Amino acid sequence: MKRVVVGLSGGVDSSVAAYLLKEQGYEVIGLFMKNWHDDSVTISDECPWLEDSNDALIVADKLGIPFQTVDLSAQYKERIVDYMFNEYERGRTPNPDVLCNREIKFDVFMKIALDLGADFVATGHYCRKGTITKDGKEVYQLLSGADNNKDQSYFLCQLSQEQLSKTLFPIGELTKPEVREIATRENLVTADKKDSQGLCFIGKVRLPDFLQQKLRPKEGVIVEIPETRPYFHAKAPKFNSKVEELAHFSKKYSYTVSEGKVVGKHQGAHYFTKGQRKGLAVGGTAEPLFVIDTDVDENVIYTGQGKGHPGLYRRTLFVTNDELHWVREDLALPIDGTMEVMARIRYRQPLQKATLYKVDGGLYVDFEQPQSAITEGQFVAWYLEDELVGSGVIS
Repeated sequence: MKRVVVGLSGGVDSSVAAYLLKEQGYEVIGLFMKNWHDDSVTISDECPWLEDSNDALIVADKLGIPFQTVDLSAQYKERIVDYMFNEYERGRTPNPDVLCNREIKFDVFMKIALDLGADFVATGHYCRKGTITKDGKEVYQLLSGADNNKDQSYFLCQLSQEQLSKTLFPIGELTKPEVREIATRENLVTADKKDSQGLCFIGKVRLPDFLQQKLRPKEGVIVEIPETRPYFHAKAPKFNSKVEELAHFSKKYSYTVSEGKVVGKHQGAHYFTKGQRKGLAVGGTAEPLFVIDTDVDENVIYTGQGKGHPGLYRRTLFVTNDELHWVREDLALPIDGTMEVMARIRYRQPLQKATLYKVDGGLYVDFEQPQSAITEGQFVAWYLEDELVGSGVIS
């Protein structure tokens, strides 16, 4: 009997994952991760982790599996929260969920599980794992979940072969309604529980409120850049090489206050992200304003009218070598190598046609269609059919 440690979060997905593993004859242990009790960054009066750990305990009891809570709040603070503050301060927009999987669930948590003698770690993610043999060696694949509406492979885009080799995704072949059906049939207390929103493991939090605990408010101006600016309509120059062309299209526009008009005030450029519409509190424009760029050094937010504003769109993005990751190391591109892929720059975005170009300093991702709100600090992930083969942080 192989031993599996399940990350029981107190939600329906991990509850059903534990149930299925038990049905399949594994020896199952439930582990709840407590990742937060830093009152200096208090997040609303609701204390989701107490309720969640209680639900996880009730589920474990019902399934007749051992259960314990591990406190990972020190590692979570250091690896996720401090990183987030640091990224926002730099004017980048991190994705805590991707990091949380890489740094906490499949690293710190996995080590604890293996110390408990586990053969595998399992989570309630909607994705699948494949195994192929290549040159006599087992290679693990990260495949998208069978439920297109819920596919969570993007959040696992930073996993390694080593991590995948010890991971199981029991609900990857199921749809969300099927998972709820099983939970209802088995009388699991989490059957009708709503999906958790907000930061991975911290629960409900309004990001600006959260960030204000560490990043002090600082008044600055909101500037509207008209789409008639000449650089939005300039013809592309002649290029001597593909790399020159990619460098040109991956460069973002840089704005100055004098190019637009001041339309409002804000409380800190680091609270805003590209493509954001809510929270600007500026009225009186024909179309809603969207953030097209933020300048944290000068504390200025640049905006444009309407979601078709040219300042929102770019065709190409760049990932530096040190932020480039191949889930399938055997497919990593050599310098000057190219690959046709499907890619996405955010969770739930429909996959887009793109070509990867490997150069000395990193990797260009060149999309067939210009993409809206390519945001520094977020992750781009690329797929071959339904397999996620690599990812990187947008620089």
